[in-house]
Amino acid sequence: MNLLQLSWKNLTSKPLAMLLSLVLFALGVGLIALLFLLNTQLQDKFEKNLAGIDMVLGAKGSPLQTILCSMYHIDSPTGNISIKDAKPFLRKGHPLIEAAIPLSLGDSYKTYRIVGTEPEMLELYEAKIEEGKVWEQVFEVVIGAALADREGLKLGDNFFGSHGFINDSELEHDDVEPFEVVGILEPNGSVIDQLILTNTQTVWAVHDHEGEAATSSDSTAHAHHAHETLKPLLEYEDKDITSVLVKFKARNFQTLNMPRSINENTDLQAANPAYEINRLYAMIGDGADALRVLAFVIIFVSGLSIFISLYSSLKERKYELALMRVMGASRGKLFLLILMEGLLLAVLGFVIGIIISHVGMELIAGVMQDAYRYAFSGTVFLKEEIYLLFGALGIGLVASIIPALKAFQTDISDTLSEA
Repeated sequence: MNLLQLSWKNLTSKPLAMLLSLVLFALGVGLIALLFLLNTQLQDKFEKNLAGIDMVLGAKGSPLQTILCSMYHIDSPTGNISIKDAKPFLRKGHPLIEAAIPLSLGDSYKTYRIVGTEPEMLELYEAKIEEGKVWEQVFEVVIGAALADREGLKLGDNFFGSHGFINDSELEHDDVEPFEVVGILEPNGSVIDQLILTNTQTVWAVHDHEGEAATSSDSTAHAHHAHETLKPLLEYEDKDITSVLVKFKARNFQTLNMPRSINENTDLQAANPAYEINRLYAMIGDGADALRVLAFVIIFVSGLSIFISLYSSLKERKYELALMRVMGASRGKLFLLILMEGLLLAVLGFVIGIIISHVGMELIAGVMQDAYRYAFSGTVFLKEEIYLLFGALGIGLVASIIPALKAFQTDISDTLSEA
């Protein structure tokens, strides 16, 4: 029987002690690995969706809410802003602004958000049409790859939107013309994968129809919107939009001061995405740090459990170790035997912990997919997990080194004479 088999036999001879050490170790490793997975994938989503946006204009309220709603589409708008107020920032040729993309929000399809915007939105997120074309008329839409895949939508399909961001058939706008899918985007890895994009006039048409229906038949209203001549957005000064995504030509003193100037001198709110996301990281980081400390405490306790288990077992096994010496085993072999037991526990705890973390991440991914339409995965493996393996082996080594030295110092004659 080789050392590995013998170490395993020794561990399984006390299954309860082995189980306690494994459970503690696996919980600690699993929690740390899960935090790595969550943190890495969240940061990847946040950074991917920054899309070079330097400022978001919206209604007065929480700047973080404005960012989460307009860029990440996981919150509600703070309100609407008039095109008249936003016109100075939307007009072409602004000396500081390279791109200004208007957004009109408020409706959804099975919780996938319908966004009234301009075709430049695709350029902002470097999105490309995989099938079909970009919207041109009212009620034509381009859908993201995630939506097309999950809901099975294809070119030419029609559907009705719902008021708000929840999936409620009673809120469905089935009294207006249905949306028609004219384009499907390539998978992009950003928030645009889960959006339904159309022109702003379509969003207005859906809500204006409620007023029109009181004075005209549905068929008259449908015909009106279907044949409406689309004017440039800036000509609709009496209309409202939700927000504007702004990308500066350069970052300098003027652009750095622009958000503060807008907040102080206009009815608009200017939010800085980088600042707000860093603030969100700080809030999330406090909770993550607390969990990480807890995980390290659990691992420390599990290491202590391994040490106590191995050390206490030496008293019961001292005659066994002495007999092994009589039968030709060297001091070094006894030393390696005890070390291997500690390392075996560490490796098994690590493997179980990693399995727990990835299964847990897959379960969380399902919940987050349903709630926020963001794609997370438990099948992603990180290089940090390799470092975690080395850490686990180090803890197993440290926990078993003193018991191993004790076994190394076993005196054959003294031990056998006590028998």
